[in-house]
Amino acid sequence: MGKKALSDRKNWQTETGPGGLSGIAEKNLFAVFKKAFEGTIYEISKHPTDLKHLYEDVILPPETLAEIYCPDEATMNVAKKRGWGISPDFSIKNTVTGKILFGEIKRQDGWVEGTSRSAGRGNVHERMCKLFTPGLLKTYRKIGGINSPDILPFWVVLEGDITRDPKRNREIAFWFDTFDKNYFMWRPNMTEKELINHFNNYLKPYLD
Repeated sequence: MGKKALSDRKNWQTETGPGGLSGIAEKNLFAVFKKAFEGTIYEISKHPTDLKHLYEDVILPPETLAEIYCPDEATMNVAKKRGWGISPDFSIKNTVTGKILFGEIKRQDGWVEGTSRSAGRGNVHERMCKLFTPGLLKTYRKIGGINSPDILPFWVVLEGDITRDPKRNREIAFWFDTFDKNYFMWRPNMTEKELINHFNNYLKPYLD
């Protein structure tokens, strides 16, 4: 969005960033599984670092290097300290098999009763599209060990009004196509039971 459009909106970073609404959603999911996994071979981790340095060693062709900014090695090393990669919101690991399911939490408003269609115009959910890229799919399978073609190597949990938005539900269903078990709409009327059951029934078998 342009500067003017952004200036007229609420502080989305405060509301959806750490400590905001998405932060609350993340803490809820983490707490649910932490309790559910007590005494089991499964563990949940928040912001796993398996992919923290993912992009640092990507080799670019000479013609690309000739056209981009190439800082000296010392400057590059300083820049890479924080990690050139991605940080999933959570990961669930089978400590016996070593297999890992990486997960994302997307909390977003939506078009529901009493709101206008513009209430669902946010793009938080669109950030999950990077997970479908060939490079990340290959890397998630390699690191996580989930290689079955019947399932994707990641899980996205959505919260908020987006889970009842008529447009966004169709949009997300179209994106995932036959891999509908790789996302879960944790709707307001649901408890942790539905969330855990979805994991146990459709995703946990691929970690065993």
